[in-house]
Amino acid sequence: MLNPGKNHIRTLALCNSRVVLEGPTAAERGDLYLIFLIEHSNPAEHPAYVEPWLHALADKGLLYDPDLVDIEHIRKLETPDAKTFAREKGLLDYTYLLGACESVDTSYTVMLENDIIALDGWYHRTKNALSVAEQQTIEEGVDKWLYLRLFYTEQFLGCNSEAWPTYLSSSLLGTLGVVAIATAICHCRPATTAYLPNKIIALLAFVITPLLIILFFAAGRIAMLPMPAGVHAMPEFGCCSQGLVFPQVRIGDLVSWYESKRIRYVDMLTESYFDENKEIRRALTPSVLQHVGSKSSKTNLPGEHKHRLTCYETIWNFMFEENDIEQLRWEHKQQTEAEV
Repeated sequence: MLNPGKNHIRTLALCNSRVVLEGPTAAERGDLYLIFLIEHSNPAEHPAYVEPWLHALADKGLLYDPDLVDIEHIRKLETPDAKTFAREKGLLDYTYLLGACESVDTSYTVMLENDIIALDGWYHRTKNALSVAEQQTIEEGVDKWLYLRLFYTEQFLGCNSEAWPTYLSSSLLGTLGVVAIATAICHCRPATTAYLPNKIIALLAFVITPLLIILFFAAGRIAMLPMPAGVHAMPEFGCCSQGLVFPQVRIGDLVSWYESKRIRYVDMLTESYFDENKEIRRALTPSVLQHVGSKSSKTNLPGEHKHRLTCYETIWNFMFEENDIEQLRWEHKQQTEAEV
């Protein structure tokens, strides 16, 4: 089994540290190195900075270094107008903290956003998934991959409009297949002609089959063709950046990419880097994290109706909700005992 060494956890919202570190055992906690960033030009103004549990919990606290960043510029980015979409400040914080992660002696860096919860046993599942990801990389004959996704929302993995030619051709093939099978049965067994006249074949092919196809799409791709458990490639439609694991050797590439862009949303910028460089993107199913946030750093404009969910509130992993607490606890215990 791959020994990932120390895994570096990053969290933007500091209360999230308690959520992520609540489940691991003492031995697992020893494998983790936690750095938090006080993303404020004046740390004393951040409500979490004075919390005693924060400094006792983390391995390192990170503040803005005036020798590395322009504090006056950061103050300008903290104004209400600049916070409306937070494209520059969010990227600056992410890059600054990721750069600090690069200096840690570790095999992987886990970037976690502030609005997530983790299931009991997330650490051993992630560690095992990293072993699988490395093995898959070897089997595929490549020498690198860029991230392992610990969270994604299924809402973008449905039947997307971009693939309409595939859906249309598959539907036509299905319809023609019904006609071909029914015609072949009648040809091979003439006695069945009485039960399969042309009208019945037409009804099966052009009425019932299209209705079944419509029912298939109405049920949804996730219900009909669910994502298999384990580690798999996710080259597109992966959302969002709540939990990503980066091999330590790739962090320098990402930091340089972020610094060259300066203003853009982190998740979109990360995906554009992957697309331009034809990188390998992997995901762990089922997700070990769940998004529970109701507000976004990008925008929180009210919807047309006050009772409707915002786009950010709909970022949700449905499979995560199928987890059984007792089963997770038992699995974690078994894994811990096996490693002793």
